[in-house]
Amino acid sequence: MSPSFIEQVHYIRIPVKELAVSTNWYAETLGFKKVDQKEDRAVFKVGEGPFLLVLIQTLDETFSHFKKDGEDEFAIGFSSTEIRKFHAHLIEQNVKVEPIQEDDGHLYFHFYDPSGNKLQVHW
Repeated sequence: MSPSFIEQVHYIRIPVKELAVSTNWYAETLGFKKVDQKEDRAVFKVGEGPFLLVLIQTLDETFSHFKKDGEDEFAIGFSSTEIRKFHAHLIEQNVKVEPIQEDDGHLYFHFYDPSGNKLQVHW
């Protein structure tokens, strides 16, 4: 096996339809800290680590998730120690949220951002 020259994932880019709406949603609803913004993109810090989330405005019909057997599959998963409170918070914010599920002792649920990107949170 070759040695890896990659140290970590630095950022992930998410396509969004309306940058202003999505920027506000990721800041207000998810509590991410905006660290930079340009005409067609906004950059957020996720938690205390080095990970960044970059919103890219596009008019194309595209999403961060993919299809498997005709069903939406998330590509980005977040973690939260307060998963039940977070679930309730998203419901209060009128976010499209699926029920909390359990898999082998782990809780998770899926939710959608304003551009229709399917995301997951687990604990």
